Amino acid sequence: MPSHDRLDESDVRVRPGRRGSRPRSKRRPAHADASRAMVTAVDRGRWTCAPDSDPERPPVVAMRARELGRTPVVVGDRVDLVGDLSGEPDTLARIVRVADRDTVLRRTADDNDPYERVVVANAQRLIVVTAVADPPPRTGFVDRCLVAAYAGGLEPVLCLTKSDLTDPEPFAAQYRELGVPLVVTGRSADGPPAGLEDLRSALTGRLCALVGHSGVGKSTLVNAIVPAADQATGRVSGVGKGRHTTTAALAFPHADGWVVDTPGIRSFGLAHVGPDDVVAAFGDLAAAIDDCPRGCGHLGPPADPECALDDLVAAGSLGGGRLEALRRILVALNQG
Repeated sequence: MPSHDRLDESDVRVRPGRRGSRPRSKRRPAHADASRAMVTAVDRGRWTCAPDSDPERPPVVAMRARELGRTPVVVGDRVDLVGDLSGEPDTLARIVRVADRDTVLRRTADDNDPYERVVVANAQRLIVVTAVADPPPRTGFVDRCLVAAYAGGLEPVLCLTKSDLTDPEPFAAQYRELGVPLVVTGRSADGPPAGLEDLRSALTGRLCALVGHSGVGKSTLVNAIVPAADQATGRVSGVGKGRHTTTAALAFPHADGWVVDTPGIRSFGLAHVGPDDVVAAFGDLAAAIDDCPRGCGHLGPPADPECALDDLVAAGSLGGGRLEALRRILVALNQG
């Protein structure tokens, strides 16, 4: 045993820390062999993904890789997967990358809520579903859905259901000046809903999201278009409010495209959207607002007496009806 005067630091026993003495590397694998897929469902920290390589392959259940941290991943996201991609029961892959989004449909709980909730990513069209009766249509809700579509880069389509109960034209006329495509459906005595083929045409070849109040018939339409979806449907309650039958966004394949059924919602918060975001979605008006004064809400007199959009109407390059319809949308944005 060495004497104390011959000891040096190399003789001292150092106890390693709980996490080990080896420093953790921040380098991550490149995952060059990752496979591309689309997220079709999200459930409590697990993502169901449809592989791009073979549409006939079973869906893959995946978890978010550690290096992604809390990166949000929603239905419609394009992701890269590694690990077990067989889709067999009790197997689990990993999401290692999330591609940039082309479009995003966002909402907040209300107009004072700073937290944005992404409903669906990369959808080309937003199908705003509303019944013309039972429950009665709400113009304000439809207007706010249109605002969210314009701000997120989606093309809105208005789908009016239950046309067998009342004439849909009075409600539909309010949106013709905006150029919003319109589809009308209704119950049929025998067979699928009337107008279903028009809706199929609007959906084909695209990723489309359906949004609307509970009870307006979203899931009924999904079941008619994609029978394999077998979504639950419910009756409208006696007070005119639907019972929630879809609890999470779900994507279903259809005719070279995808249909996303979203949960029925009672409000559509737009805390993340400003007036310029809405006007910018209209190609013939986007450049004109550059001449508006700072902070212009584009509502016209008396709130915005110097709005450049009024000059377009005076010059005859913008129809008064179109501007009136646009301003009704902007009023819905401001009213909350």
